[in-house]
Amino acid sequence: MTLPFQLDILKTIHKNSTQYKVIDLFAGVGGIRLGFQQAFKDKVQFVFSSEIDKYAQQTYKANFGEIPHGDITQIEAEDIPKHDIILAGFPCQAFSIAGHRKGFEDTRGTLFFHVARIAKHHKPKLIFLENVKGFRNHDKGNTFKVVKQTLEDLGYKVFADVLNAKYFGVPQNRERIYIVAFLDKNINFDFEKIKRIKKTSKLGNILDKHVDDKYTISDKLWAGHQRRKIEHKAKGNGFGYCMFNEEAEYTSTISARYYKDGSEILIEQQDKNPRKLTPREAGRLQGFPNDFKIPVSDTQSYRQFGNSVAVPVIEELANNIKKLL
Repeated sequence: MTLPFQLDILKTIHKNSTQYKVIDLFAGVGGIRLGFQQAFKDKVQFVFSSEIDKYAQQTYKANFGEIPHGDITQIEAEDIPKHDIILAGFPCQAFSIAGHRKGFEDTRGTLFFHVARIAKHHKPKLIFLENVKGFRNHDKGNTFKVVKQTLEDLGYKVFADVLNAKYFGVPQNRERIYIVAFLDKNINFDFEKIKRIKKTSKLGNILDKHVDDKYTISDKLWAGHQRRKIEHKAKGNGFGYCMFNEEAEYTSTISARYYKDGSEILIEQQDKNPRKLTPREAGRLQGFPNDFKIPVSDTQSYRQFGNSVAVPVIEELANNIKKLL
């Protein structure tokens, strides 16, 4: 016979030993995975990942010990292991027929459809999605409405909001929309509480003291940046290079095109042309730790970090999700 206090002990043991199986779609270099691992510790087990870019696959393998599967559009839902959580920073493609209120059917031809079809088959407890801020207003808001409706039609309770990385301890002005969908209709996710967080930083905290001269931009490139800035100013717009120093509270948003000329984030240097961030600094700007391995070229690493997520934002969201699950 099990006594009441023994039942309480058994419940506590079960609660503490619960491990959630997770899949990582459109995984990139694993930024969303990293945030969830930091929050959930040993309470998550990643059973499947998918990423089509071969260079991102290399970085993912270097850090997580596995090569992600390739093109998710070619993988059947039943071939993916059972799981409790879907993570997906899915690319924002134009929804060709979004807005006709056909829900699931409206997503065909988009990469979100592959998240939806996997969720339809496996019915995980949680779907976690990340996208650019503009996703919410894309196609006059129809794209977001279709995604939300599709998840609700699959039985999920959906929460969504835009968060800025600069309030989560990384010195970068980066706004992204996060969509959190629970199968349990009794759960209420509080984005407002998370939006009250104001943990600031400054650029000097992530900059190296000594940087190779190869990151200093050439006279020709610097002259071009200055000329284009003047031309844009004459047209009445604010486009052109953006310069920062170590006292800056945050930079502009790093993007996948940073490898081209570094114009969105240039670092002041005394008696020298400005420089680009190093790949390691670009990783820190996204909240990646110093021991995160970078096995690819500078060009590929800039693209990968620019395409990735601000890890501390993911970790904060995951901490809140963990409490609710």
